[in-house]
Amino acid sequence: MVTSLPARPPRAALALTTLLLVLAGLLGTGLITPPARAASLVQVGSFGANPGNLAMYAYRPDGLPGGRPLVVLLHGCTQNASGYFADSGWRKYADQWGFALVLPQTSSANNSSSCFNWFQTGDTTRGQGEAASIRAMVAYAVADYGTDPSRVYVSGLSAGGAMSAVMLATYPDVFAAGSIAAGLAYRCASSLTEASGCQYGPTSRTPQQWGDLVRNAYPGYTGPYPRVAVWQGQSDYTVVPANGAQSRDQWTNVRGVSQTPSSTRSLTGGTTLKVYGDDDVRLYEISGMGHGLPVDPGGAADQCGATAAYFLDAICSAYHDARFFGLDGGAQPSPSPTPTTTPSPSPSPSPRATPSATPTGTCVRAGNYAHTTAGRAYQSGGYTYAKGSNDAMGLWNTFTTHALRQTGPDYWVLADGQC
Repeated sequence: MVTSLPARPPRAALALTTLLLVLAGLLGTGLITPPARAASLVQVGSFGANPGNLAMYAYRPDGLPGGRPLVVLLHGCTQNASGYFADSGWRKYADQWGFALVLPQTSSANNSSSCFNWFQTGDTTRGQGEAASIRAMVAYAVADYGTDPSRVYVSGLSAGGAMSAVMLATYPDVFAAGSIAAGLAYRCASSLTEASGCQYGPTSRTPQQWGDLVRNAYPGYTGPYPRVAVWQGQSDYTVVPANGAQSRDQWTNVRGVSQTPSSTRSLTGGTTLKVYGDDDVRLYEISGMGHGLPVDPGGAADQCGATAAYFLDAICSAYHDARFFGLDGGAQPSPSPTPTTTPSPSPSPSPRATPSATPTGTCVRAGNYAHTTAGRAYQSGGYTYAKGSNDAMGLWNTFTTHALRQTGPDYWVLADGQC
């Protein structure tokens, strides 16, 4: 069957069509909702041997090439992978600096409070239980995502922080560095009864004894041990501050450096940073903070995350950890992150930035087309997104106008109503 072409519409109809298209551009997202970003947290159905009965979730930014780093994130008790992904702030830096995230998830089938079993020897021994399952997820990422096996890191909160210590101790050949937030030293406990004792009070061990627990986790290992950052709220009554000091003692001993800090700095959010050795170990002590992961909601380069249960507004730990891991452009970070502004005879250091034609903090209001041609945004499928943050800006045209603020190198966020 052959269908004839429709008759040419009259001039008045063409004019009306043009007007409607212009109005659509003026209204922006009022008429058409832009699509969500393609990259999202997804569950991996099968990733290999899973003796610990864990679920694997992963996030890869759009267009992430092979050979990029990987960060494993371990949630706390009563939490899950999606909540940790949403609130911890790590997604911002995965998008900005280009690395993948893997989020193991446990369940009430493993532990009544959905905690990782950081105190069970069957789950904290190399090649066994939950530790082996997490290791299998890393192997899957290396094989299927093209992850650089020399740049794999781990970070966790509470029971996840304690499990982070487990992974660093049992697989020092896999993880280059890691962080422990409101967690516990490796093998502080080997039973539920001992776990309660560790959480609520100090354990009498010397740094050498703490270090031996790690060295015994992989007998015969002669390679370098991971660098470690420890985060501890000084008003934490769930995992008391003594645990931060014990983790410090354990990892400084393993790294062969003194328990006396080589430098001490004051950071935002009432945070004191103590650095040990040549940035081998860091201890962040946060005054007045209870039990949780420190976040700092906002659009600045060193702000991230969202406040929620066990996500506490203090300082963006993901930013400082990502720099400690060397993820900000692939270079080794400076020994100390940016301090808060305090009287000093010399200027305070600031995060490294690549040269940019527009100074950080600059706010620009323009049409979406102008933003894209200036490199502040990009278009995909007829819609506009802020470069770096991927904030949705509506239709790609000259009529839809937004304000964008630069918060980092090639990183722009929506700032309507703020400039």
